[in-house]
Amino acid sequence: MCGRYASARNKQELLEEFEVEVDGAAEEELPPDYNVAPTKPVYAVMSRVPKNNPDSRAVRQLQVLRWGLVPAWAKDPSIGSRMINARVETVTEKPSFRKAFAERRCLLPADGYYEWAVLEKEGTAGKPKKQPYFIQPADGGVMAMAGLYEFWRDRGRPDDDPLAWLVTCTVITTSALDEAGKVHDRMPMLIERDRWSEWLDPGVPDALEFLVPAGSTGLKAYPVSTAVNSVRNNGPELIEPMSEEEEEESQALF
Repeated sequence: MCGRYASARNKQELLEEFEVEVDGAAEEELPPDYNVAPTKPVYAVMSRVPKNNPDSRAVRQLQVLRWGLVPAWAKDPSIGSRMINARVETVTEKPSFRKAFAERRCLLPADGYYEWAVLEKEGTAGKPKKQPYFIQPADGGVMAMAGLYEFWRDRGRPDDDPLAWLVTCTVITTSALDEAGKVHDRMPMLIERDRWSEWLDPGVPDALEFLVPAGSTGLKAYPVSTAVNSVRNNGPELIEPMSEEEEEESQALF
């Protein structure tokens, strides 16, 4: 699964990187976040047809969404905390995701994501200890995670209330191979740059060709401090590689 990631690039960088036409988050800029956790606000790139001109083409835009998809039929938004990932193997079948997959696909920019490797040794009470790893593009480029987004209407609020609508998202996950697979058997599904337009196009309802296990060629993984375990910790130090001495000391503690 993908339960934490880093997204530290400023908005202007993302607008340029993803060739965004409309800054839908013009009045909101998120601070660098090295420990993005479920229910946090995140940047998402999507293509939508303008409401005031339904006959025009879809326009690529940047929006701020909440991580953890809340289906339109949900009674309350609390379900979102359990909907942070959508498995590629069942995304077209699950009621929570199938309509969004057909109509509301997005890209979630990231610098990399965290995954926890289970160590062979066991700690107290027989529970296995885990070592966090940071997995990122080897060239330092942006990671475009495949995502879905959904609109949820709070029926307890009037139409003119800015909080009447909640827009949320989820990360699609797939089998992890190569470098990432050495750490964990799942990883975010990544969309290559030359396929961004096709993935985002709401006029392409059949995107099944994307739903295949993807290798992780071009990614590198390295152990990082267990400080990332706590969502209270946030800063560039979280993605710094552990030194050999620190890694040996960490292993010894287990």
